[in-house]
Amino acid sequence: MIRPLRLLLAAAVLAAPVASPAQQMSESYDFLKAVRDEDGTKVTQMLDKPGASIVNTRDKDSGDTALHIVVKRGDNTYLSFLLSRGANANAQDARGNTPLLLAVNGGCGACIDTLVARKANLNLANASGETPLIRAVQLRNLDFARTLLTAGANPDQADRVAGMTARDYAKVDNRSPAITKLLNDAPKTAKRAVSGPKL
Repeated sequence: MIRPLRLLLAAAVLAAPVASPAQQMSESYDFLKAVRDEDGTKVTQMLDKPGASIVNTRDKDSGDTALHIVVKRGDNTYLSFLLSRGANANAQDARGNTPLLLAVNGGCGACIDTLVARKANLNLANASGETPLIRAVQLRNLDFARTLLTAGANPDQADRVAGMTARDYAKVDNRSPAITKLLNDAPKTAKRAVSGPKL
């Protein structure tokens, strides 16, 4: 009795229509596509669904979230909207890049200001240990470096590739004396005490 039932179910599965590729796309894919396409209506509809938690979904290949996508195109208005809807300002892509690091890299000062105002982690490094401040110094962008330092970025945090800090990079590259001075004048960051038993 059980065997004919299995055969009947198998036949029903085989006879069922196959979903088209468009029907197989996940809600996450649709959401990120809508963000990429700047389809504000669709993005808002998806975020307005009761219990929606899609705002921090990631691209399965790049690890990009919606914030990464909008920062890469320098869209501060969209960035502000997504942050107001609960997007994680410290999300990291597959290479460890945060929206703040991408904003520095892409030259979006307004995005940097927005992320700093929303308390993005200024010292969260990518897979190479590169922080937003290190990148600003490497790009010789005085305004970005000043903004990040003023907000509390650590000039003494070393990367993992060269073992250099933002202060070190400023000393090595003498093409921007103003950045070198800014970093030289920045107060040393006190090392945090390690908690644990005292011997």
